[in-house]
Amino acid sequence: MKGKNKAMAAGVSALLACSVVAGCGTSSSPSNTANATNTANAGAKGGSKPIDFSHAKGTIVWAAPPITHTGLRKTLIQKFEQEYPNIKVKLQNQDSNTDTDRASLTTAIGGGSNTPDVYLGDVVWPAQFAANQLAEPLSGLVPNSFWNRFADGLVQGATYKGKVYAAPFFVDTAFLYYRKDLLKKAGLPVPKTWADVQKDSEILQKKGLVKYGFVWQGASYEGLLCDFDEYLADAGGQVLGSDGKPALDSAAGKKALNFMRGLITSGVSPTSEVQFQENESLNVFTEGNAAFLRNWSYAWPSSQDPKASKVVGKVGVTALPSFSGGPGYSTIGGWDLYINPHTKNLPAALAFIDWMTGKEAQTILAKDFSEIPTNKQVQNDPTVKQKSPIFAIVPKVKYVSRPSQNPNYPAIAKAVYSNVNAALAGSVSTNQALSNASKQIESALGGNGGL
Repeated sequence: MKGKNKAMAAGVSALLACSVVAGCGTSSSPSNTANATNTANAGAKGGSKPIDFSHAKGTIVWAAPPITHTGLRKTLIQKFEQEYPNIKVKLQNQDSNTDTDRASLTTAIGGGSNTPDVYLGDVVWPAQFAANQLAEPLSGLVPNSFWNRFADGLVQGATYKGKVYAAPFFVDTAFLYYRKDLLKKAGLPVPKTWADVQKDSEILQKKGLVKYGFVWQGASYEGLLCDFDEYLADAGGQVLGSDGKPALDSAAGKKALNFMRGLITSGVSPTSEVQFQENESLNVFTEGNAAFLRNWSYAWPSSQDPKASKVVGKVGVTALPSFSGGPGYSTIGGWDLYINPHTKNLPAALAFIDWMTGKEAQTILAKDFSEIPTNKQVQNDPTVKQKSPIFAIVPKVKYVSRPSQNPNYPAIAKAVYSNVNAALAGSVSTNQALSNASKQIESALGGNGGL
């Protein structure tokens, strides 16, 4: 098996360069997330020639925080070194606090250090790091077909000004959790639209089966941006338009925010929703006080933990619904792999990224460590889908990225979530909130760099 993999590695560049995966030409993402393959192709037109990394050698430094599971990094490094015996990987342990991690990488790379060669970074970093010359553009260094391996929407989230600056490594995203026992008692099917969620919540509440209908993240923080972005994309809108200017003060923006506000005014969601982050909403649900929950993938094992949940065995999970029916949009979370622009080991770094996003590594990531893979082939593997109901749903998810394709993303995000929160709390009208957010984003766009 080892010899076979080595032979495959030797021809990987040529194989990728002359192959195009069928069925990858159309993205299921909304209008603000362009076709991922076309984006990569456009970025490759700068004249760079794909690098043959099949015979790479040397030692590279991989900077990565502990991620979520003890042993994940070590396992992947060992497997990679078995496949590439001429490349050694030295792990540089990063801080588990994302802001501290970002600061240390910014200091090192910004100071011209050629290590780490590869680093693990948040999915919202590409524009900030690209604008500050902290990440090497991968477009053109790998064949265009390389990007076809990733689930739709993920590559666009790693793109800045037409070039891809990171390779999606593992993804996190949101799902709709529901009390299947309560739906059964009331004779209700799993909701397929947001209107169904609201209607079914009201029915279950009127029957006295549950205190609250639907809980989510409504506090004034980035999590609220993620929630709002999902409704906005589903309504056909976006925070930033294709011209890079604010576009959320629109009919789609009003539809999204009015629906969110209506959940609270109708009593389907509690008035305290405006203070809920992930943990607060999850706790209400696992205490048995809500019928529906919007939360990230970790909410599934939390709901099945007998030490922390009163609803073990009573929970179902599905893709977020839409306004019109069928799967809705779900915000991209997770981590990407970036290359230091000062690296002295570019072929080895590319080999590492290629393997880490390939079938073997992504299967290990999913089966052994329960992380959602970014590789479409692995996502659709029946043996992976059997590991968790989350994995069975993932291939159906339509991803939407946060408006992070601008280096001033932190200020843009704050403009959105602070004003959306004000509208949810009833401090301002939904129309005024969108107008205020748009003006603040316009002001933020005049900044420089975001770091």
